[in-house]
Amino acid sequence: MELFEKQLGQLRPANTTAASLYSPATNVTGIAKNLVVSNTTSNLAKFRVFSDDDGTTYDETTSLFFDVPLSGNTTVQIDMFVALDDPTGNFAVRTDTASALTFTLFGAESV
Repeated sequence: MELFEKQLGQLRPANTTAASLYSPATNVTGIAKNLVVSNTTSNLAKFRVFSDDDGTTYDETTSLFFDVPLSGNTTVQIDMFVALDDPTGNFAVRTDTASALTFTLFGAESV
């Protein structure tokens, strides 16, 4: 299996509902390695990050980070190692302030 590093997804949620940032294609293993969260407003916003390896449950049971505060005009980089190999699985994000945060996920995929 050969891995190719790349940007896996980018999302700026326009609402406060959890949304999938990345889901692997069929017969692909994706590895989330680095998440960058940028608060593009001057106000504090909180974020959540979820990993459901076989579905779309975005709550405390699949939470990796929960209600993390991010000050205005600030960026945080989170190193991780989250493997997803089921096309129904999802790496998802949520913000408590619509259109405040941009999430960018970097990692690798097998081919």
